[in-house]
Amino acid sequence: MTLLEVRCFNHPFREAGARCLSCTRYYCRECVTEHMERLVCARCLEKLSQPAARIRGRFRAGLLLVEAACGLLLAWMFFYGLGRVLLAIPSPLHEGTLWWERNQPEEDTP
Repeated sequence: MTLLEVRCFNHPFREAGARCLSCTRYYCRECVTEHMERLVCARCLEKLSQPAARIRGRFRAGLLLVEAACGLLLAWMFFYGLGRVLLAIPSPLHEGTLWWERNQPEEDTP
């Protein structure tokens, strides 16, 4: 059988213009595309591009996990530092006695 007698797999009324190197089916020029210097059909091109998409998806999920961990660590460090600053404030200020002593009028002792 010659290429002139072969019909497109997707369009049975059209003559085949090329053969997909992955699935070895014949297609017209509209149904094949060049990918990495090879003619492949749309189905095979989709199969060839899926592993790259999976790797990208896994990389994005890992990157999202790292970003979330960094955000939690940053929040923890902020609140830990804030707590240390609050603990460094003297006790009389916490109890309100410092303000009370300063605002009381001085009594005259006779």
